[in-house]
Formats: sequence, structure tokens, C-alpha cells
Amino acid sequence: MKILLTGANGYIGMRLLPLLLEQGHQVICAVRSADRLSVDPEVRKEIEIVEIDFLKEVQHNILPKDIDAAYYLIHSMTTSTKDFDEKEAQAAKNFNAYLETLNVKQVIFLTGMTNDNESSKHLSSREEVGKILQEGNFHLTRLQAGIVVGSGSSSFEIIRDLCEKLPFMITPRWVDTKTQPIAIRNVLQYLSGVLGNEKCYDEVFDIGGPEVLTYKKMMLQYSKIRGLRLHIFGVPFMTPRLSSYWLYFVTSTSYKLAVNLVDSMTVEVTSKDKRLQNMLGIKPISYEKAIEMAFDKIEQNQVISSWKDSKSSGRYKQKDLNKYVQVPMHGCLKDSQQQKADDPDESLEKIWSIGGKNGWYYADTLWKFRGFLDKLFGGVGLRRGRTHFNKINTGDSLDFWRVLLADKENKRLLLFAEMRVPGEAWLEFCIDDEGIVHQTATFRPKGLAGRAYWYSMLPFHFFIFKGMLNEIAKSSD
Repeated sequence: MKILLTGANGYIGMRLLPLLLEQGHQVICAVRSADRLSVDPEVRKEIEIVEIDFLKEVQHNILPKDIDAAYYLIHSMTTSTKDFDEKEAQAAKNFNAYLETLNVKQVIFLTGMTNDNESSKHLSSREEVGKILQEGNFHLTRLQAGIVVGSGSSSFEIIRDLCEKLPFMITPRWVDTKTQPIAIRNVLQYLSGVLGNEKCYDEVFDIGGPEVLTYKKMMLQYSKIRGLRLHIFGVPFMTPRLSSYWLYFVTSTSYKLAVNLVDSMTVEVTSKDKRLQNMLGIKPISYEKAIEMAFDKIEQNQVISSWKDSKSSGRYKQKDLNKYVQVPMHGCLKDSQQQKADDPDESLEKIWSIGGKNGWYYADTLWKFRGFLDKLFGGVGLRRGRTHFNKINTGDSLDFWRVLLADKENKRLLLFAEMRVPGEAWLEFCIDDEGIVHQTATFRPKGLAGRAYWYSMLPFHFFIFKGMLNEIAKSSD
């Protein structure tokens, strides 16, 4: 079958893509920017990529006419705390417009499990998207999931952040809200199982795990599996706003995502719907098993994707980052250094492993302090880390940087700052044919504040950048 995959660069899309290819399907990935599709070069050769921004004016005749089915994995939950519902509705309407002249038989829409009695703004928005998609010229299969548990998922990573960092928590009332977590492996089984299945046309199915748990119970079970001591004390006076700030500062989530997550976490979402589970013969995975499977992936460095790599996790959500690949020459301030590498191949591996748990090779305490300040002023901080410890793809997040170019063959890595700075900043590493490591920090200041920022940081830049280059260039032997 020929499949259109929207949201291909998101967490679920990146997990679903290799599964569809493995099953022999032809896959067309609809993304805003082809250069930001974070997949290995070999996978890129197997797929067709079409650039579409579903929030912009519809451009007809850019999709193939022979698409059999499509996955709708688009969401705008992290783009704004106010108008994300309007954006979600617009994206769904434009999606219908793109498909109205095509002979697409089925669209599969993954959304959140709902509650008939009450709903959050986020869940209400997803409900409206479902109604819009039902008006399309195709059969809609709607899968309503509980929170997804797997390495790289926002739910898993937030629980991981909280439990790994805090031995005790003073928590808001929503930790006692009941939910039905589902393992990412089960989600993928459902998504692939309904594909082309006519029994699933024009149907709505709830998909959840085998257990109904509170968020408190989920955190306690996580801590037990990880051998951590955790004490949780609930308080009735923590408002949703305070809860959002709490999640924002302790975890790697953005504030906008934290607001929408807290909004959803106050609503109980559970279901006894097992129709699809029985139809497809799927064995539901327990929450504890899902956690263990997630860490198996992490320990084997097999995490395919993370929600933190999505563009929405950064500062430039609405901008095309491709225009920043050409580092400007004029009106910029630079710190350029170079040093002969003892072993160019080893230096290249160090460059490709920079950030995350590996740190920045020199003055890590200052890097962490800079990340703390960034978080304090509403930035992303250092908590996003990196998805792989020694692999980088164009489009990945890397602490408070975004990877604009990762060309290992030509030994060049270009990063763009997503931290809050009064201007725009690039950090570039490359190794020439003579084995010399070139390290260049470029800053295009915005007004006097930008220049004041650069010159105030010069004393730190001098020894931080120099020390980092020394560590990259020298051999470990």
C-alpha cells in the first residue's frame, strides 16, 4: 500500500515509519521541512518526502494521486497556550482539502482518550479535530489512546525526570487522577493493525493498557523499578499555574506543553473498550513491563525518536530553520579557534558525541548554570539532552541547540542556539583534510542588548571555548 504519513517527524511518526517500511509499504512523509526529517540516510532513500505546512494555504497537486491510506498524527499542543485549538482545527480542514481530490480509502487518526462527563481544552480540541476529519472524503478510523509509555515519549520522559531528580515531591491534586497508560509497542500494533482493515472503517476505538493507575501510582512504580526512594506528599492548594511552573522547572518540558499537560492531567480518562484488542488479538503490556522495555531501548542506545527532537520543543516553533544553515558573514561577532587534532577520527567522534550526558568537555558547571539561567527566563535549558549518545541527525535537539547540519562524511556539525539570547547564535565544528579542528561561534546581535550580551560573555568564551577545543583535539591515550 502507498501510505501518507503526516507528523512524520513527531515521536509516534518516527516509531511508525520503520514499521511501515518493514511491512513493505510505500511511505510518503509529509513534513514542513525535508531537511529536518531526522532519519538515517538509508531510511531516507526508501521514502518519498513532501513538504507541506498544514497551517498554510492549501497547494493542490503536490501529493501523489494513488495514495491508499493516511495517518493523521498532527497536533499543535505545544505551539501556544491560547490558540492551539484554532490551529488544530485549521490543520484538519486543510488536510481534508489536500485529500478531497485523491482516492484515499482510509485515514487513521490517533488522539487522546476522552471522558464523557468532563474534558480539558486539549482533549476538546482533539475531539473537534475528529469531527472535522469525519467530514473528509474517506473512511476515518479513530484510535483514542491513554498516555503513551515508551523511551522518548513525553509522558515517560516527564515521569523519568521527576522520579530521577526528586527523592520527595510536594504534588498537586492531579497526581490522584486516574489514567490508563499504554505501551508504545501496543500503540504501534494498533496503528498498523487497523490499516486497510475494513471492519475498522468509520469506527472509534479506545486503546489503553491493562491497568488503571493514578499518576502518583505510576511514579511510585517507576521508582520501584529503578530502585529509587520516593516520597510523595499531596497538597490541595497548588493551582494549575503553579503545577505548570513546577513541571517546567523540574522536567525538560516547555512551559506551553506543561500548561496543556496539567490541563489534561486533571481529567480522568479510562475505558473498558476491548473491541479492537480482541479483533486484532493484541496482548496488552503492563505499565511496569513498558517501563522495563523503555530502559532496554535506552541502555542499548536504540531510541529511535524523542518528543524533545520535535521543532515544538524549541524556541523557533514557527520559523523555517533551513534559512539559518547559511551562517551570515556580515554584522556578526565571532569567536574562531583552531587546533591540530592528535587523532582526527577520535576528535570527530567527540564532536558527534558532544552534549547530553557527555557534557561539553570543559567547564560543564558553567554550561549547566547557563542552562539554568535559560530555563529561568523561559528557555529550553539543558534538560532536553540528546536522543543518541553518539549519533546526530539534522533536525535533532542537542541540549539548548538545534542541529542544522550533521555531515559526518565531510566532518562538519552546525548547531543553532534555541536558548534565549538577544540575537541569533551558531556553533560550528569541522575538521579539514590536514586534521585541524575548526571551532567557530557566531553571534548576530539584536540591538545594543545583543552587543552588550556578547561582550559581557567574552571573558567566559575565551577559556570555555578554548578549553572545549583542547579536549576535542587531544587524544584520550
